[in-house]
Amino acid sequence: MSAATPVTAIRASAYTVPTDAPEADGTYSWDSTTLVLVEADGGGTTGLGWTYAPAAAAALVEGLLAPAVQGVDVLDVPAAAAAMARAVRNPGRTGVGSYAVSAVDCALWDLKARMLELPLHKLLGAVRDTVAVYGSGGFTTYTVDQLRDQLQGWALEQGIPRVKIKIGQDSGTNVPRDLERIGQARAAVGTGTELFVDANGGYTAKQAVRVMREAAAEHVTWFEEPVSSDDLAGLRAVRAAVDADVAAGEYGTGLPYFQRMCSADAVDCLQADVSRCGGISEWLRIAAVAAAHGLEVSGHCAPHLSAAVAAATPNFRHLEWFHDHVRIEDLFFDGILDPGGGRVRPSDAPGNGLAFRAADAEPYRIH
Repeated sequence: MSAATPVTAIRASAYTVPTDAPEADGTYSWDSTTLVLVEADGGGTTGLGWTYAPAAAAALVEGLLAPAVQGVDVLDVPAAAAAMARAVRNPGRTGVGSYAVSAVDCALWDLKARMLELPLHKLLGAVRDTVAVYGSGGFTTYTVDQLRDQLQGWALEQGIPRVKIKIGQDSGTNVPRDLERIGQARAAVGTGTELFVDANGGYTAKQAVRVMREAAAEHVTWFEEPVSSDDLAGLRAVRAAVDADVAAGEYGTGLPYFQRMCSADAVDCLQADVSRCGGISEWLRIAAVAAAHGLEVSGHCAPHLSAAVAAATPNFRHLEWFHDHVRIEDLFFDGILDPGGGRVRPSDAPGNGLAFRAADAEPYRIH
């Protein structure tokens, strides 16, 4: 293309989908999830991006970010990212502002790939053909039957060799039930499946160490947010004391957050969420910071938004196949991926390979 092709429009819409059962982790409960969709137009083509955030993110997209990126060349996504960073300077680049930026950035990368008729992972420069995933759910609200059925669906029916459950019940005040559920999870999947746990910051540091010590027979290999992700000293102390890999970072909304976590030696594996951290543009920078500290990156949630950039990240470990987001993405998009065998293969279609099913999403629209 010899002449610039400008971004002509950015549109945002929001959809709230009820959960299929009551859900909770160690420190929070919910009964619905909201997806904010961004559609970016240019050169007669549309790119798709989204985030899981309050509907206020859609208003930020329309009011601040759309004017900032309209007119930018479709090929110059870094220029659009810089323009968005300036646009959210005063309201704040962290928090929901970063969620909104992430959705637009992902839509712009998808638009560029579609304009060039390239799969997104090929545009970014793939380093692998497939991306490892782990089944994630195991909410603290589940009965033993619900827990068993979900975990066996992943491990035995789909052949996913790693699964994760929530612990830290009632902000860490019901450790006996946590230990019981860890045992139930291990019994459900057998010894040939890796077992991950996520306390969502529900424990103190010493409490987290005691829980892993008492659960040693269940061979937990991944301990996510044993303490608050803001407690870097606590994460570092747990990391030094347990055999399981300690992970955190899912709430990060900017490069300095991840730099501090890496520099503190707080984690064995850094988590990043492409729908929160600033989009694909910022993800690539975060992955480079992690690599400089000898760390791998694990993708948090939004699996179909993450698969392409995961395939293009050399120091990538695995992607969270999160129950809620898989349900919604399956409902809203054509072109979804198959996690059978514990790996997904990014689409060979242009862009992210997805097509938005507007009619199916319309009953859930709130913006």
